[in-house]
Amino acid sequence: MKIGLALSGGGARGFAHLGVLKALEEMNVSIDRLAGTSAGAIVGAFYAHGYKPDEILTIISGTGILKSVRPAWSWTGFFSLEGFKEVLKKHLPENTFESLQRPLTITATEIRLGKVVYFSEGELITPIIASSTLPAIFSPVSFNGNLYIDGGIMDNLPVRPLIGKCDFIVGVHTNPVSQKFDIKNAKEVTMRSLLMAINVNSTASKAFCNVVIEPPALAAYSPLDVSKAKEIFDIGYHFTKENFTATDFELKDYERNP
Repeated sequence: MKIGLALSGGGARGFAHLGVLKALEEMNVSIDRLAGTSAGAIVGAFYAHGYKPDEILTIISGTGILKSVRPAWSWTGFFSLEGFKEVLKKHLPENTFESLQRPLTITATEIRLGKVVYFSEGELITPIIASSTLPAIFSPVSFNGNLYIDGGIMDNLPVRPLIGKCDFIVGVHTNPVSQKFDIKNAKEVTMRSLLMAINVNSTASKAFCNVVIEPPALAAYSPLDVSKAKEIFDIGYHFTKENFTATDFELKDYERNP
């Protein structure tokens, strides 16, 4: 049985993906294929390359992502992720999908055409950056004659690349929306509005998953809470260990014979 893993976007909440992966490994649940958006694309690339969840946490939190973000001086966005591209090149030096140990698909949104695009071959790092480019905050990424922004705008939980290629699909969604919200500033309003919008397309994707892992405690964290990486990692880990067992990731009889 081939298991596919879809990893959502979510900014700093994406550190929970690593905790989930660690818990799955301890259950001896082997992932055969991955698809990721934004933070999920970053985690998916490192994991597909062969890094362990704890290693990825150390790499991403230790490199100081915020320090790698640079002013863009552009009307299309306040910041650029070019600095983070250099971090990725250091740890993913082969820079191709073909060099990965597991197949990976990355989602991005082509802003001029208004459609979702799936990358699964050729250059790896630029699609990762494109998938992580939050509109208005970061400048769009130009790649092969097209212009891309965050994949979560159109497909925040990318299960479609896994359908037909995997027997069992696990979705990890890190964007629960808290029922309580205090308006503090324009940034918080913008981030919450974005989370609400992308949750619409995530709901449809969840229907194609055999299992959905969505730790509700993540609602208390902002997508910008990079300094709380270990806390968020632990939430993903403990939620998975406490609510799932290895048998939850096996095909049931009714699934084999519908």
